[in-house]
Amino acid sequence: MNPTGPFGEEMRIGVAVTVPEPYAGQLQGARARVGDPAADLIQPHITLLGPTVVPVSALDDVAAHLRAVAEQHAPFTVHLRGTATFRPVSPVVFVQVVEGIAACELLEVGVRSGPLAQELRFHYHPHVTIAHDVPDDALDRAFTELAGYDARFDVTEIHAYEHGDDGMWRAMASFPLTGASTPGDGAPARPAPA
Repeated sequence: MNPTGPFGEEMRIGVAVTVPEPYAGQLQGARARVGDPAADLIQPHITLLGPTVVPVSALDDVAAHLRAVAEQHAPFTVHLRGTATFRPVSPVVFVQVVEGIAACELLEVGVRSGPLAQELRFHYHPHVTIAHDVPDDALDRAFTELAGYDARFDVTEIHAYEHGDDGMWRAMASFPLTGASTPGDGAPARPAPA
């Protein structure tokens, strides 16, 4: 990973569970209301791989890796509820993932391997950011405004995003989760084959 790039024939990518509508609009609106400049730059999401610089020549290998990871994981349910914060370590307020945690953690480990292998700066904690790098009073407003937030959705795919020169994160590919259902946190029941 090269946090200072990209340079030349490199690009910055990320991988995430994308929050669907109508929840994405609700969370994006909340982020905009507290003045977070990133509100319009990326759709609400649960990060699986943070910003990572890769050579453009490696994109086919990265896509093959993400496809293989997705094929090993079954669709699952995410339940978002309430707010929390990483303060004082980091100026972030987020909506908590209360169901689907284990599925996100397993996906994150799979994604962050092979051509995307890297060390983490902090322990992985699935969440949806609603305020980051804004004044303390704005962080407090975000924390209070969405304290009662509650949403549930099924995750059937993961997305790779490209970070553009304009600061915008754009979805560049999706990878359907097609693995067999396994018991565990957030796994929706699938009928057994006949």
